[in-house]
Amino acid sequence: MTEGISLLANRYQIGRLIGHGGMANVYLGTDSRLGRQVAIKLMKSQLATDPSFRSRFRQEAQAAARMAHPTIVRVFDAGEETTRDALGNTVLVPYIVMEYVEGRMLKDIIAEGPVRPKEAVRITEGILTALEYSHRAGVVHRDIKPGNVMLTQTGQVKVMDFGIARAVSDSAATVAQTTAILGTAQYFSPEQARGETVDARSDLYSTGVVLFEMLTGRPPFRGDSPVAVAYQHVSEPPVPPGALNPAVSPALDAVTLHALAKNRLDRFQSAHEFRADVVDAGAGQLPARKIQAPAPVSTTTTMFGVSPLAASGSEAALKELDSTDANRPARTQTRPPVAWLWMGIVLIAIIVVAVVIWVVRLSPITLPNNDSISVPNLSSETYAQGSAKLDKLKLTPDRVDESSTSVASGKIIKTTPDPGTTVTVGETIEVYVSTGPQTVSLPDVSGQSVNGAWSQLTALGLKKGSETQQDSPTDSAGTVISTSPAANSKVAPGSTVDVIVASGTVAVPDVTQQTLTQATATLTGLGLVVTPQADYACTGQLVTQQSLPPGEQPQQSPITLTYCAGS
Repeated sequence: MTEGISLLANRYQIGRLIGHGGMANVYLGTDSRLGRQVAIKLMKSQLATDPSFRSRFRQEAQAAARMAHPTIVRVFDAGEETTRDALGNTVLVPYIVMEYVEGRMLKDIIAEGPVRPKEAVRITEGILTALEYSHRAGVVHRDIKPGNVMLTQTGQVKVMDFGIARAVSDSAATVAQTTAILGTAQYFSPEQARGETVDARSDLYSTGVVLFEMLTGRPPFRGDSPVAVAYQHVSEPPVPPGALNPAVSPALDAVTLHALAKNRLDRFQSAHEFRADVVDAGAGQLPARKIQAPAPVSTTTTMFGVSPLAASGSEAALKELDSTDANRPARTQTRPPVAWLWMGIVLIAIIVVAVVIWVVRLSPITLPNNDSISVPNLSSETYAQGSAKLDKLKLTPDRVDESSTSVASGKIIKTTPDPGTTVTVGETIEVYVSTGPQTVSLPDVSGQSVNGAWSQLTALGLKKGSETQQDSPTDSAGTVISTSPAANSKVAPGSTVDVIVASGTVAVPDVTQQTLTQATATLTGLGLVVTPQADYACTGQLVTQQSLPPGEQPQQSPITLTYCAGS
């Protein structure tokens, strides 16, 4: 079972495990409110207690929620659920509710062998369409790989798991600065492998790796360890896909190798540019723009004007490295007069001394650090008050609603980062606002069988209370008439609910000595079937006999009333 959780947010029923990753497990779920299937991502319990991982998980939800495009898996909801770990400690497990996509992962398709070039082009076009949209929104995926691409049953490409995506404005953080390896080594860009700043062009390199793998059935670089593969991304040129699969055209070879350029300045500069060229190559046309092969690696270093790798063992190299006077080339320039050299040196020394004296005599100037701000303490303030303070400090508030039993509804519980933390201008501050104690909306279970009603109530975390039998002229025996508290009431989780159950009988009164009209109205109101029987031996229109005696009788029982009809 999913960390002891079966229902999220009183809304999402958790089903079977359908996938897993380094940070989270993915389950098939049901949105009981909208009646649709969803995919639910739950952070693994061993990571849920780590604030840095929880923060990264929240960033995933925020980044992915901004993505609304047919080629991107939608995010519907996100939050945190309270549960207990294996030691009985209370923990908060973050979750994300996503669109459930029926189809196949691209990695499973590639595992069956190379993809036909036209199909590979179509899939690549879908990936690049998704990246073009996300890059315009300022989000870099950072983990493009076949395991994050799905094809629906109709062939639609869906890119998922923007879990490592970071806004371009926050891309100063490099892979080397993180505490965990993000991405997969086989699909790393060279700058990721070197721990440098990652931008949108890193996604284009990873897409080039995926295109290569679709065309050939294997990634361009393979090794015994992730480090070995990363080293090849940095230092070794890939072979053309056509060398491994003759069905690949030279145009597709050129586009793929251009996407895999080591220097990001040498590869495609935008997803739109890459998409246009791969579509042209798939149609058998050479790309409109001139694609240059990347410069060879490690042959540009020179020693004494000669490339050791390019001229190794040659006569030119040997002569350049030979220090004998006989092999030295004749000088073609004359030396300047020695006096001029000494005069230049003295003049430079005078200038340097004058600059040093001027700098020493300057009054020290302290430059204010306007980029660093301390996060204020906003606890117990309203969100309006807290956000106004953050706006004044040029910080961006991001409201997060959270239930609390100790902080009044509408008041701020905490902030992330914590008060006193030094941040930069424009940084986003998560402001947690209390929604009051967590409540459950009591459903209307009237008309249901008593067993079905208890199943629905206990699934919401409510406790089973008493069952009270009550007569009803209309409700069938064993069905619920009402609950206490009443339907649609807001109650605390774990509250006890009592139910009123139809007995299937009615209390028949004594209607003798009433007029036939009065008696008939009373008994039909109880759901009984009344048959009048006239007695002409007496007068007065009063009922003298009833076929059912007073007391409990089954619903809708027939009853005969004998009344005086004589004149």
